[in-house]
Amino acid sequence: MLTLILQASLIILFLVTLLWLWSIIIKNVSIVDLFWGFGFVVVNAFYVAMSGELHVRKILVLVLVTLWGLRLSIYLAFRNIGKGEDFRYREFRRKYGTERYWWFSFFQTFLLQGILIMIVSLPLLGANVSTHSDNLNFLDYLGILVWLIGFTFEAGGDYQLSLFKQNPENKGKVLNTGFWKYTRHPNYFGDSAVWWAFALFSIAAGGYWQIIGSLIMTLLIIKVSGVALLEKTLNNTKPQYREYIQKTNSFFPWFPKK
Repeated sequence: MLTLILQASLIILFLVTLLWLWSIIIKNVSIVDLFWGFGFVVVNAFYVAMSGELHVRKILVLVLVTLWGLRLSIYLAFRNIGKGEDFRYREFRRKYGTERYWWFSFFQTFLLQGILIMIVSLPLLGANVSTHSDNLNFLDYLGILVWLIGFTFEAGGDYQLSLFKQNPENKGKVLNTGFWKYTRHPNYFGDSAVWWAFALFSIAAGGYWQIIGSLIMTLLIIKVSGVALLEKTLNNTKPQYREYIQKTNSFFPWFPKK
């Protein structure tokens, strides 16, 4: 198992290094975001290929990871390409200086993302390496249900937000319909649910400690780069967001308060 992790890490290191070199040429670090979903597709495909005989669970996880990862990368590509570097990276570039940010970005952004991909993808390792039977159990079916709920919230939330932003009349307004009526972050909730589905597949296969990847993914979403960061930004830029906070759950979907 350790050998597989090291081999997969070398593949990811090679890919993020190529991506970093490309970012230097085009002077845009934002392209790293497009790799996030695709990176998990690569790691999982490697685990499937190297873990021996194919079983139903491995094929199931392969399909679900590929759908989730490619959907996310394609969505981010359509959203970001042609719009310049994201404000987060522009701020880093200003803070550290263009003269040294080109090499600093490798460690701060590209290498860090590669490390996170390897840690978060641990449930995929457990689901593939620990599977020795073609029999699915209750946890597998529960995992399918949780994945469907998560994918629906994530993809549906992204789609609704994309349509909302395309309408110039909505500039400065808050999206509070559809999935966004029940949670302020349906895409983040859905993303977390998808990874707990992968944790269920890992446990079903007999891989228990590997679910730490799903836990870390959820902590990142809620406390670091997702909910917490976005809430701070929206509170400062959209006055209506304070009223939205009073009515709508932050993370877990629920009916809006009166």
